[in-house]
Amino acid sequence: MGKDVIVACDFSSKEEVLSFLDKFEGRKPYVKIGMELFYGAGPEIVKEIKKRGHKIFLDLKLHDIPNTVKKAMSVLSNLDVDMCNLHASGTVSMMEAAIEGLTRADGTRPLLIAVTQLTSTSQERMTEDLLINEPLDKVVMHYAQNAKKAGLDGVVCSPLEAEKVHSVCGNEFLTVTPGVRFADGDVGDQVRVTTPQRAKEIGSDYIVVGRPITAAADPVAAYERCVKEFVD
Repeated sequence: MGKDVIVACDFSSKEEVLSFLDKFEGRKPYVKIGMELFYGAGPEIVKEIKKRGHKIFLDLKLHDIPNTVKKAMSVLSNLDVDMCNLHASGTVSMMEAAIEGLTRADGTRPLLIAVTQLTSTSQERMTEDLLINEPLDKVVMHYAQNAKKAGLDGVVCSPLEAEKVHSVCGNEFLTVTPGVRFADGDVGDQVRVTTPQRAKEIGSDYIVVGRPITAAADPVAAYERCVKEFVD
């Protein structure tokens, strides 16, 4: 599976996101639809963007009891997205239930990946706020192993952790990595970050890039820069 840049379309309305995607003309970037857009515009925006020819990563980060997640995933599987996710901290049984719900009658399903620790989480916050005293790196690898055990396709992790995830879970196990910024850009509220070029070197399979593209003076040029640094 080739590397790709996923554009985080964190807009609050249908009008905003479609206006943004119109700028790309012939290009069809892989698009991430997160909570803001999904809750603001509803499931129809997923269908609309899919109809335009974009691949879609539906980033809703499900986390609930296994049966609830299973039922929610069975609904999401009908939206024809290419990738969706949940929180690995929901346990192996929740992830197994998610796979069951996501798999359609014909045996097909979108890729399913698990969030390990958010890229805004530091060792200090994990220890003080979550009372998890193990090293952050060890926690991420344990969550990744649990996701693989449950039958998932990969994890969301920091690009700084991608290489180790592959060493622990194998090269076919996908690493989808937010926390990517240009070398000359602002890191915002992210803690564990790197550049598209470095993410490529470390071994990320997909990078998720939001504000460095969506808030750029020329979003298309910023996207092309990302593709050049990460894919080409």
